Amino acid sequence: MIGQFFDGIMNQIEGFVLVLPLLAMVACTSANPPSVADMPTVDKLPDIKELPDPFLMNNGKRVRNKADWLKRRKEIKAMMLYYQYGHIPPAPKNITAKELSSESVYDGGATKKHILLSMGPGRKIKVNVGIIIPKGKGPFPVILKNDSGIFKVPIAEEVIKRGYIVADYTRTDLDPDRKAAVGPAQAAYPDYDWATLSVWAWGGMRVIDYLLTLDVVDTKRIAFTGHSRGGKTALLAGALDERIALVAPNGSGCGGAGCYRFEGEKPESLEQITHPRRFSYWFHRRFRDFADKETKLPFDQHFLKALVAPRSLISVDALGDLWANPYGTQQSHRGAKPVFDYLGAGDKLGIYYRTGGHAQSKDDWRTLVDFADKIFFGKTPASGKRFDKLPFADAPKPFSWSAPKGK
Repeated sequence: MIGQFFDGIMNQIEGFVLVLPLLAMVACTSANPPSVADMPTVDKLPDIKELPDPFLMNNGKRVRNKADWLKRRKEIKAMMLYYQYGHIPPAPKNITAKELSSESVYDGGATKKHILLSMGPGRKIKVNVGIIIPKGKGPFPVILKNDSGIFKVPIAEEVIKRGYIVADYTRTDLDPDRKAAVGPAQAAYPDYDWATLSVWAWGGMRVIDYLLTLDVVDTKRIAFTGHSRGGKTALLAGALDERIALVAPNGSGCGGAGCYRFEGEKPESLEQITHPRRFSYWFHRRFRDFADKETKLPFDQHFLKALVAPRSLISVDALGDLWANPYGTQQSHRGAKPVFDYLGAGDKLGIYYRTGGHAQSKDDWRTLVDFADKIFFGKTPASGKRFDKLPFADAPKPFSWSAPKGK
């Protein structure tokens, strides 16, 4: 059994204190450069053709209750960081925020601010953050996006009028998204084996550290989104940071909400995305070992989605975006659903498809806000949208296991 190969894997340390000006906060990652136990190489792993069982623990036993699930959750996190993403450093204790500009926008309906965060050794890591705050007392829920720049949300005014803070940050400030490049974050923490997606996700967590210092922010209602590579980033950050109440990857495909074992028409594969001429640097170098050997993976992306539970998750995709494997996104959604159901959060897992191609469209944004309204405030979307429709009705069930009966 797969559990026999993982005995003795170290659980991840999850508690440490982050100090920001005027505020101390608790976040969740390891406090020291990780001493990671070796896990089996590809040739030592079993061949699993269906979606692997998220309830099967490393000792070969199945989860029996919620306490077991908490242990299993740590095991899942450990294996996904080891093989796919690499390990992230703790939050720095010296994050500072400098306001570069502030202006009234939308006929006085909101305030738009450009913030520069500085952090890390010598505060050499600089991250540009854009934030648009509705007029009023608040606190307001937040939708945070990772992007290649700031103030790039196409319907920001509409989102503001619906009562949300809109924030985004420049992920390439942390890692420039170039092969063989060492960005400021990796240069500051050379003892960590994190790849680009992990760097960008870590940056989003640091922006959340800042947001939580603002009185206008509803700290229990933070959503995190991104498109394509940004969707991969959002899903990873949401899996690792439990302060994110709603995770919303958009068109995230391979390495995101897609599926490695089950693919539709003309999708991007693990072999293609990890090819040295393409985006191998987004992932830990070990991940390339699984090229054309996807059934050797001890996980699939439904495991990453399962780490979000019992918080909320919606995957938004386009039926014409074949490269992003919309079929595989449905299959990983089906694989994550038993975990959400087991944790009493079945209604917090959403999926939505539109026609069209690869973009985070205005409709996608409205879908995200509709789902956020449902999750945060119990509102039924005026649009009539549903978040449980599976377009590939003939897709076979991708697994044979089921959730435990014990609670």
